[in-house]
Amino acid sequence: MGNNWLLVRGLTRESGHWGDFIPQLQQAFPKAQINTLDLAGSGIYYSQTSPDSIAEITRQLRQHAVENGWLQSKITLLTLSLGGMVAWEWMQQYPDDINGAALMNSSLATVNPFYQRLRWQSYGKLAQIVLQSDVYQRELAIVKLVSNCESQHEKIAAEWGKIQRLHPVSGQNALRQIIAAAKYKPSLAKPIAPVLLLNGLGDRLVSPNCSESISKHWLLPLVSHPWAGHDLCSDDAKWVIEQLQQWLQSV
Repeated sequence: MGNNWLLVRGLTRESGHWGDFIPQLQQAFPKAQINTLDLAGSGIYYSQTSPDSIAEITRQLRQHAVENGWLQSKITLLTLSLGGMVAWEWMQQYPDDINGAALMNSSLATVNPFYQRLRWQSYGKLAQIVLQSDVYQRELAIVKLVSNCESQHEKIAAEWGKIQRLHPVSGQNALRQIIAAAKYKPSLAKPIAPVLLLNGLGDRLVSPNCSESISKHWLLPLVSHPWAGHDLCSDDAKWVIEQLQQWLQSV
């Protein structure tokens, strides 16, 4: 486990949003193969129509992994937010593909109420983001919502602005991904593969209680960052990698 990583991000985000985390992960696991996948409607697939169900999003992602030859050996998934729902569905539908999964700041409607899955305090900010026409200002608002490292906000927003200009995510695809996440209610079966939950106690987008409820319901290990926000890898990549290393040593 940990020799064949596959990374999936969340709502309207793509592989480019991992930023400096990828080379840091590679340095920590020098012999590992590390690959990333984009959701339909995002990244290199931005011109495609996103499915409005997690099951179909997962099926498409798996197909891309097969086409790239990444499933010749079992994968270890590392996912953020909506990507965690994809990981959960993947483990349910294709358990033989996966030897482990780490889910960061994710949620599942089966055990998490809607007002925790998207914190009501963020509704106004999300509305402002949708109405913002300037790409940089919109990305800066997103960064401020998901990251607690204020000194890095402008730098990250500039990078994310370039990504959005290169691979613009349509409002329709954003809505379809939101619908997919909102209506996804997985079975109560516990995944066969080991699962690690990571969350940031400073997450202003998704309540940290979501990971706590998942942990308690399925008796899964959870490690909480004391101050990081929703985008754990942007706020404290070193901490995330340390948790992954400790987890792999324990399973």
